[in-house]
Amino acid sequence: MATPDSPDLARDPWWCRCTVVAASTIIVAGTVAFTAPAPAPAFPSAAPRPASTTPAAAAPRAGAQTPFTTLEAEDAATNGTVIGPDLAQGGLASEASGRRGVTLEGPGRYVEFTLGADANALTVSGNVPDGSSGEVAVSVNGQRLPSTLQVTSKYSYVDTPGIVGSTTHHLFDHARLLLGRDLHAGDTVRLEPESVSSYTVDVADFEQVAPAPPAPRGSVSVLDAGADPTGAQDSAQAFTAAIEQAKAAGTEVWVPEGRFRIDAPLAVDQVTITGAGPWRSVLASSHLIDQTEATGGVRLRDFAVIGEVTDRVDDSPDNFVNGSLGAGSEVTGLWLQHLKVGLWLTGNNDDLLVEGNRILDTTADGLNLNGSANRVRVRENFLRNTGDDALAMWSLNAANSGSEFTGNTVVAPNLANGIAIYGGTDLTVRDNLVADTNALGSGIAISNQAFGDPFFPLRGTITVAGNELVRTGAMNPNWQHPMGAVRVDAFDSPIEADVAITDTTATDSPYGVFEFVSGGGQAHEVRGVTIDGATLRGWAPWWCRPRRVVRRR
Repeated sequence: MATPDSPDLARDPWWCRCTVVAASTIIVAGTVAFTAPAPAPAFPSAAPRPASTTPAAAAPRAGAQTPFTTLEAEDAATNGTVIGPDLAQGGLASEASGRRGVTLEGPGRYVEFTLGADANALTVSGNVPDGSSGEVAVSVNGQRLPSTLQVTSKYSYVDTPGIVGSTTHHLFDHARLLLGRDLHAGDTVRLEPESVSSYTVDVADFEQVAPAPPAPRGSVSVLDAGADPTGAQDSAQAFTAAIEQAKAAGTEVWVPEGRFRIDAPLAVDQVTITGAGPWRSVLASSHLIDQTEATGGVRLRDFAVIGEVTDRVDDSPDNFVNGSLGAGSEVTGLWLQHLKVGLWLTGNNDDLLVEGNRILDTTADGLNLNGSANRVRVRENFLRNTGDDALAMWSLNAANSGSEFTGNTVVAPNLANGIAIYGGTDLTVRDNLVADTNALGSGIAISNQAFGDPFFPLRGTITVAGNELVRTGAMNPNWQHPMGAVRVDAFDSPIEADVAITDTTATDSPYGVFEFVSGGGQAHEVRGVTIDGATLRGWAPWWCRPRRVVRRR
């Protein structure tokens, strides 16, 4: 979708937007604390301080429970060059988790991770120079593996000239490898560039991938319908046949281990499609599901969808789901990568559950609810390196109502916000972890920016509770003003909902923590906002450090 960096934002100067208005109805309640590791020297207003190593940042209390353990390259053994910290848009370190990474350039350069738990699979977020592809050698306990990590710049260096203020971005990309052996705590994994001139490592995710399970009893296998598990032939027709057979028999579709090329979108309605796990069952498709309406009852479980999207074209349908799954559907245990958007949800998606998924390397949003989205639960998902809002509810054409983003982890969205609520009624953002927003966005945005009509502004109670924000907020070059870690934004209409922001932890915010935006040069009021129980840790500009607790009515 359009983002807070869209051309509409250029219609008035920043000082018409970043004014706290109706301050008598903004309540800062009695438990706001600020802690820092040491006394801080003054630094210029609007100038960021480099990310610190505040201990609290290493032990988040919010976010998703993931099947993998993440290790930062800058904390590993290396003879490479540590880059960062950096907050400048377009810089390599600025898009990295922790705003730091390790560049391996030249023969013999390596980064070596020491495992803290069992693992047999590796995923690396890294960068190679524009226009290059190649291999990275992987060694375990000093022994080189026969398989290499395949790396490419194909999905990186995205330009979005239609988004005012953006630069070339989306610099990192994920590559994954089954190691072919079981590793244990204390084992080492070394990465060395082999056929690329340079490789910058951000993080490595290690996990224990289970063997492929047997087919569910009575299921219809796509192999029996003629699907090709090598990916050499298009299997769309075979998948469609398996779906129809399963629906007729009242059973589910089984996707066994293999890589299946799907060249045409599938129609899914009142059907369950189950895979052998996202490392085992891979659907190669940039445009898997495209349907305006569905009855519902769709269950999509335990497989990967990996596309070939290399740029951002907003009117392209290159999404895992483009449209409606229907009421009461579920999307669980999926790996979604190299798509424009993971789930672009229009039409009827009431009572949808999106849980336990991994969404990586999208050129736009991770998930966006902008149809009929009542009582939708988006929880325990992990998103890294999205190219727009990682998670968004956008009340276009109808008001999202009673829906929630709960217990998700968002890392390094390289454009726009970590989590964004654009209008809607009685919505919840709870217990999420958002880290390292890069450009043109906040960690969490609660907004009345419409982007289109008919738009339904915020109403009822908007609950923002128990969220943890680490190094979030960014300089907006269109506003020439920093954006806060939490932004309440009356851009197109007054904030009239009850916005309850409670138990927020903000760590190492590069700019302000709480920001209130009047919007549009119209001095729209921000009313009914309560901030209670905020803990601000690490470095932050002087204007967001509470010197006294204030309660105003």
